[in-house]
Amino acid sequence: MTTLAPPAARITETTAPSGGRGGALIWLTLPALLIFTAFAIVPLFGVLALSFTTWNGLGTIHPSGLDSWNTVLTEPGLLHALGITFLIMGLSWLVQTPASVLLGVFLAAHFRYRGFLAVLYFIPLLLSSAAIAITYKSLLDPNFGIGSGTGLGFLSQDWLGDSTLAVGMLVFIVSWQYIPFHTLIYQGAVRSIPKTMYEAALIDGAGRVRQFFSITLPQLKYTIITSSTLMVVGSLTLFDLIYVLTAGGPGDATRVLALDMYETGFGKSLMGPASAIAVILVLVGLLLSQLLRRLGGRGDESQQEGV
Repeated sequence: MTTLAPPAARITETTAPSGGRGGALIWLTLPALLIFTAFAIVPLFGVLALSFTTWNGLGTIHPSGLDSWNTVLTEPGLLHALGITFLIMGLSWLVQTPASVLLGVFLAAHFRYRGFLAVLYFIPLLLSSAAIAITYKSLLDPNFGIGSGTGLGFLSQDWLGDSTLAVGMLVFIVSWQYIPFHTLIYQGAVRSIPKTMYEAALIDGAGRVRQFFSITLPQLKYTIITSSTLMVVGSLTLFDLIYVLTAGGPGDATRVLALDMYETGFGKSLMGPASAIAVILVLVGLLLSQLLRRLGGRGDESQQEGV
């Protein structure tokens, strides 16, 4: 008669491999952790320490306490730059999110020319922001741009010289460049939705529109949160396109916080206040990311029913 192994022995045999695998995973993640610490955590603390000093970028660094923070927080332009940053962030989100969701759903379907259209849509993502800014700046020139070339008078406006038009064109160009990236995210998310959900809805008589609002959008909840977080962080660090396209003008109409940080540090040689602005950008990004995470729930539950 065969005897069964004691329960304790069976538990030991089954848990031993998982413990070894966990240790191996820790060693595999160690290089990435070291790189992240060296190029993200250490510079972040360095910028935080630099915000309590006075430095022109070349000479000796002198501790100055809260002088840099007082200079930044009492500067009237800080709130204006922060407001412009939030304005561009909000408008970009309102444009990019619906367009990205619709394009992602469209490209996730199976039709004949889907591959060709996907490549065509993703071309803006492959271009440099500086090159895009230079190209659009030439196209929007009221004297030698697209309006003059086509003879259409309504295209010959001073797009970058008017405050309202400049913000609108900036949002349009940013959205044109980054919609392909978020479309790629939504395309993958839509393809991961179980087809049985659509088959059940089809049996119940639901059309495509009803399926989109009752199945697709609810299933994309966490994808929308992830995409929105990336949009928020990207809007806070938006610099190169604005610097080349408008340089913060006309006036201060497009002077975002990242551009203000650059001009304070490298234009005025005030590295202490510039570091303080950088810390403010990090704090705002963390707060908005946590807010979006709270809106999305805990994030550890499954997005798909029955999983």
